[in-house]
Amino acid sequence: MRRASLGWTFLFLGFIATTALTAAAAEKKAALIVDGQNNHGIWPKTTQMMKKYLEETGLFTVDVATTAAKGTDENFAPDFSKYAVVISNYNGAAWPAETQKKFAEFVKNGGGFVVVHAADNSFPEWPEYNEMIGLGGWGGRNEKSGPYVYAKDDGSIVRDESKGPGGSHGAQHDFTVITRDAEHPITKGLPREWLHVKDELYDKLRGPAANMQVLATAFADPKHGGTGRHEPMLMAVKFGKGRVFHTALGHGDYSQECVGFITTFQRGVEWAATGAVTQPVPEDFPKPDALSQRKSAP
Repeated sequence: MRRASLGWTFLFLGFIATTALTAAAAEKKAALIVDGQNNHGIWPKTTQMMKKYLEETGLFTVDVATTAAKGTDENFAPDFSKYAVVISNYNGAAWPAETQKKFAEFVKNGGGFVVVHAADNSFPEWPEYNEMIGLGGWGGRNEKSGPYVYAKDDGSIVRDESKGPGGSHGAQHDFTVITRDAEHPITKGLPREWLHVKDELYDKLRGPAANMQVLATAFADPKHGGTGRHEPMLMAVKFGKGRVFHTALGHGDYSQECVGFITTFQRGVEWAATGAVTQPVPEDFPKPDALSQRKSAP
């Protein structure tokens, strides 16, 4: 009788453990990273870095969908409906028209979307995409694409409608990121200023900039070839029922090793997926005068 009782106990405990694991897995949000083409040749590594960062939170399961290496991939048709959030590490040829349509519907109906660095160079001719990302650069963008958006010293936002190209940057360097919206879930609790590891500081970005909040900026110093203005680095956009987080940071693997990039990326993906952020600001977050970097594997 005692052996039988122990057997039932172990079976019961095993059932409880399995149920707990299943429940924990069910609570995780499904995320999809799209890549395959990018003018930044490091993209295969940065995709894996971002996948790892999201998995480390314990909040996400992560898949990757990769297009053909060149041209429009007519077979590229992910089932976006399976995911809570899509992350773009893609800058290349247009997606098939049907894929574009389904993706726009996904975000408009409440799906989350995260735009990383050169992904805001993509699809200049796709109106809905440009509404989603708020601002973009290159690809022939100009005043017809929307205003050039930047911030004054006091943080007030300027929408410059004058003529000019969209998208530029000076030499890569470490630079200070300034939190402009301290109450948004993504940036709440971040220092007012923090030092970001060597990166391309995008400037002169243009776009519809509708339903867009500028969460953080960086000063594009003329001594590095910048505009002399405070340029948007982190943005939140509402598109229909969907939430979009746009980070202009993340040019190289070294840029994405910055704890500032990692933290804002993780929190931005969570916000895009759920509308809230539960992750605390880590103790090793950069200081105003000190970089913080987590080295990735070669």
